[in-house]
Amino acid sequence: MDFTPTEEQAAARDLAAEIFGDLATPERLAAAGAGSDAELWKALCAAGLPGAVEDVGLLGLVLLLEEQGRTTAQVPFAASCVYGLLAVAAHGSQEQRGRLLPALRQGTAVATGAFPARSAVEAEPDGELGGVLRGVVPWAPWLRDATHVLVAVADRSLWWVPVAGARVEPVELTAPWSAGRLTLDGTPGERIGGAGAYEDVRATARTAFAGLQAGVCAGSLARAVAHTNEREQFGRPLAAKQGVQLRAADAHMDTEAIRVTAYEAAWRRDTGLPYGTHALTAAWWASEAGKRVVHAGQHLHGGMGADLDHPVHRHFLWGRQLDAYLGCGSEVLEELGAVIASGAVEG
Repeated sequence: MDFTPTEEQAAARDLAAEIFGDLATPERLAAAGAGSDAELWKALCAAGLPGAVEDVGLLGLVLLLEEQGRTTAQVPFAASCVYGLLAVAAHGSQEQRGRLLPALRQGTAVATGAFPARSAVEAEPDGELGGVLRGVVPWAPWLRDATHVLVAVADRSLWWVPVAGARVEPVELTAPWSAGRLTLDGTPGERIGGAGAYEDVRATARTAFAGLQAGVCAGSLARAVAHTNEREQFGRPLAAKQGVQLRAADAHMDTEAIRVTAYEAAWRRDTGLPYGTHALTAAWWASEAGKRVVHAGQHLHGGMGADLDHPVHRHFLWGRQLDAYLGCGSEVLEELGAVIASGAVEG
């Protein structure tokens, strides 16, 4: 295994870090409220970063999402790349790729996903790829920003649905992800992919969002380290206290575990190796370790960590949202245990 970024991946990561660092400031994030930052999204698209994901692969996307997570930038980058660009590129027909990918690369089309599959949504096929969908998805992230949503229905087939043909109601989550409730009532859609497409997209999403969680945790820890070095008690920085050092060290190791497991799952996908169980491992670390880190980051700020307007609180909210998204730790562990018990563990 070699997780060293390629020249293209490193260049994309550095560009993303610059854009997020310049534009996703605490002041701009506060002004955005629960909505997305449209100007930041335009800047990312103008720099060609959504389209670059096809070239830099899932590992490259994980690197980009780490930079987003460090600043908790409110843009639908992860959702549009995972449920749009990578899903269509991997599972769409030649005609679908030619028709759908250009707008996704440019960012003029924004995708999100109604995942995981829910028994409340069913599809009625009509023709080779067409059909209509009926049912309700309680919430989907970034739905209020999306032009299209990739819906996973009860039989685990995937359907590409224009948001304009459905009903969307705003839903507020723990993190400000512009979520919405999706109601499908005879809504037209087209099928994407066949057998195995759902499992692949879900594993890709788990890996990508684990990368996002690694960035959220790294940002939370960086703020805690800066605070405890600046804040003094009895004439000494808080960071000089052994208890503070141990808490920060545990958070650092947890963050590295999230990062390396996400890197491994992404690297395996990019090299064509089985990666489903590795995506589950990354998701488990992102859930279990992620919430430990953002709690530690808030606690190390002392009373300031309880201030809802303090930047570290945003990391806490994002970390808790990512803890449960696509399966909390116990759910993911149960799924991984079933895979191990079945003897289908990948090498």
